Amino acid sequence: MKKIEESLVGVIGLGYVGLPLAVEFGRRYRTVGYDINTQRVRALREGHDATLEVTRDELADASGLTITDELEELRACNVYIVTVPTPVDRHKRPDLSPLESASHLVARVLSRGDVVIYESTVYPGATEEVCVPLLEAGSGLSFNRDFFAGYSPERINPGDKEHRLSTITKVTSGSTPEVADFVDDLYASIITAGTYKASSIRVAEAAKVIENTQRDVNIALINELAMIFNRLGIDTEEVLLAAGSKWNFLPFRPGLVGGHCIGVDPYYLTHKAEEIGYHPEMILAGRRTNDNMGLYVSGQVIKLMIRRGIAVAGSNVLVLGLAFKENCPDLRNTRVVDVVQELTGYGCAVDVWDPWIDRDDARAEYDIEPIEVPVKNSYDAVVLAVAHHQFRTLGAEGIRALARDTGVVYDIKSVLPQEAVDGRL
Repeated sequence: MKKIEESLVGVIGLGYVGLPLAVEFGRRYRTVGYDINTQRVRALREGHDATLEVTRDELADASGLTITDELEELRACNVYIVTVPTPVDRHKRPDLSPLESASHLVARVLSRGDVVIYESTVYPGATEEVCVPLLEAGSGLSFNRDFFAGYSPERINPGDKEHRLSTITKVTSGSTPEVADFVDDLYASIITAGTYKASSIRVAEAAKVIENTQRDVNIALINELAMIFNRLGIDTEEVLLAAGSKWNFLPFRPGLVGGHCIGVDPYYLTHKAEEIGYHPEMILAGRRTNDNMGLYVSGQVIKLMIRRGIAVAGSNVLVLGLAFKENCPDLRNTRVVDVVQELTGYGCAVDVWDPWIDRDDARAEYDIEPIEVPVKNSYDAVVLAVAHHQFRTLGAEGIRALARDTGVVYDIKSVLPQEAVDGRL
């Protein structure tokens, strides 16, 4: 195996995962960051990251990094790291097409002795069963003789300025013991939190996919408890605070479960489980619960309006937030959309206000035209869907001022005091 100091790293995909990785490697190694999105490449070259994960200064500090949309610039690399998305389709089945496309692309520039590392979330076995055969077919090279593979699952948390790439322990693996050592040493050279070398690629793949599956199932439990407590007339947040006084109580909270990880990754595991003849009841039950929370929230808002004598059809509703999580522009798989669509289906005129997101992205992805600034005293209902710091700063008085005197305020995130809202999850 080559020494890590001889590495010339190519990162394929410069999104939330790939860009921070390319920047970190670019501080230490010659690195090529590649993306098929020409506009994205142009913006990054100008020092602007629309995801807000990397600052202009951080981009400038990565002196070894070249950003490109030209495939030929990758050819000189001897380590390729694939960081493309792995979504699900409308039937909740894994969509491996971005991963397959990236593998075809890498195969075109692959040379003897190279190592291809995947970071995209997949089911156990996908790297060696799906990606490696594409690399072999496209390059004419033989796996574990001419080229090698590794898997090091991403753990990026969009919008989190405390837990960043270098400060999160990195799981690593390789297709041979020697390659596993190389991959581990390579990541250890940029990850200050340290690494954990898994015994195989399949173990590393499985470790990644269960991280978010575990969170998904736990949040589903709390969501179900919230629906039970609502029927009992008990405030869920008060219950969770009381239960949280025990040292080992897990601090999960109810809410809309979106994003590119928690709301997606479990379907990769259940897909593989069913492929081998096992029906994963608990995981899928959790998914059903979380996928239906937007409908539940909308129904609660409508009930509050009816009780107050507000005519639902033709009413004006404001939804605060569209991103899948607070203080982040990421719109991927946001479940706030479910609330908007359901309220619209009831005949409400719904405005969406989110100071973090790109309005063009919202229009293109969800056919939603966010407003720039809401008008005070204009809404029959205000739904606080995302806990952006701007909404926290507004506080109960500022948010209540957006509603009409008879309007209702519903707080999905329990940002506001119980006595300041008409309902909360």
